[in-house]
Amino acid sequence: MAKAVIMPKAGITVESCIIGKWLKQVGDQVKVGDILYTYETDKASFECESTEEGEILAIFFKDGDEVPCFTNVCAIGAKGEKFDDLIPGGAAPAAEAPKAEEAPKPEAAKEAPKAAAPSTKSEDGALKVSPRARNLAEKAGVDPAYAEPTGPNGRVIERDVRKLMETGMPAAEAAPKAEAAAAQPTAAAPAQEYEDVKFSGIRKAIAKSMMNSLHSMAQLTNHHTFDATSIQAFRKQCKAAGGDVGGITLGDMVLYAVSRTLLDFPDLNANMIDENTIRRFRHVNLGVAVDTPRGLMVPTIFNADTKSLLEISREVKTLAEAARSGAISPDLLTGGSFTVSNLGSTGVEMFTPVINPPQTAILGVCGITQRVREENGQIKLYPAMGLSLTYDHRAVDGSPASKFVQALSKNLEQFTLLLAK
Repeated sequence: MAKAVIMPKAGITVESCIIGKWLKQVGDQVKVGDILYTYETDKASFECESTEEGEILAIFFKDGDEVPCFTNVCAIGAKGEKFDDLIPGGAAPAAEAPKAEEAPKPEAAKEAPKAAAPSTKSEDGALKVSPRARNLAEKAGVDPAYAEPTGPNGRVIERDVRKLMETGMPAAEAAPKAEAAAAQPTAAAPAQEYEDVKFSGIRKAIAKSMMNSLHSMAQLTNHHTFDATSIQAFRKQCKAAGGDVGGITLGDMVLYAVSRTLLDFPDLNANMIDENTIRRFRHVNLGVAVDTPRGLMVPTIFNADTKSLLEISREVKTLAEAARSGAISPDLLTGGSFTVSNLGSTGVEMFTPVINPPQTAILGVCGITQRVREENGQIKLYPAMGLSLTYDHRAVDGSPASKFVQALSKNLEQFTLLLAK
């Protein structure tokens, strides 16, 4: 008896996943543990292993389809076994193994194809064609309306289009089309100077989240700078020490200082539940923006205010690597109470970070520039690091937002004292 492989649930909060690419096809023999296809959530990508052994009899969804978790995605069993009861929702499979009795007839026995039967139309008049069959028809330049449907509920499937390609369209229908094509003026096709690229699932999620953020919040950004002499000196000491301590970065120090400073500003360490309710967190669940090949991800350092500088440094590196490799759990990409986005290494002097909903604020960390100030009547240079705080003005006013960055700047300028607290 054929058995199904389902779409896994990649995390507690995930309801559906998008199929990335099928690595096995109908007719392939697979064993338990073989990778069948890749799939992705709006945050990360994964590989689905086969839970059954045998031949892939049918594939119910194609590349790019969004599939609810725990839904059957393919059928596996012995060659020729039936799998109709495994098809999700009674829909036709995107690809299935051809049946032996449907082998091509000898040329002499071929009959003229019939026009599409009325059963190929849905109730609203649309042609019922499986996505794989439609894609094949477009590539082959044939009209699937002239294929004789053999799929469930009068649906045109891939083998119907292949049969149409072998036999050709009815002469009465093909002639007018040929004449119309001949009447068209011929011209050299212009060379394509562009490429249309569909958004990935992660890119779609980022676009949706950013648009929602800007449309639903009263966002305002304050720009500040502080003297980075203290953290630069501490970084030099850490580097000289070597080992894990030697890997502590300026960004790690900013995360540590943020986790301690936020406790005195609860409206910034919060989520907007609705238009009239704010949820303040007792601990700092610090989101860290990470650039990955698939797009921006924001893993969370939970309870960052209870962790040492070295623990934060180790954890942020582990999370960033998992996010870039696509192996991170979606559960680690939610639950943040505040986010830090660091563009300092790219030379940005100031920017306007966009809040990660439902949070009330986000801190942008900028690069270091040399500035001048007067000390004892003399002009001196000092390293100034920029901080850009974007906050939701519905939850936080300008004065407390500015006081937070002032307090954060003081903690960073006296970083060794902060470590002693």
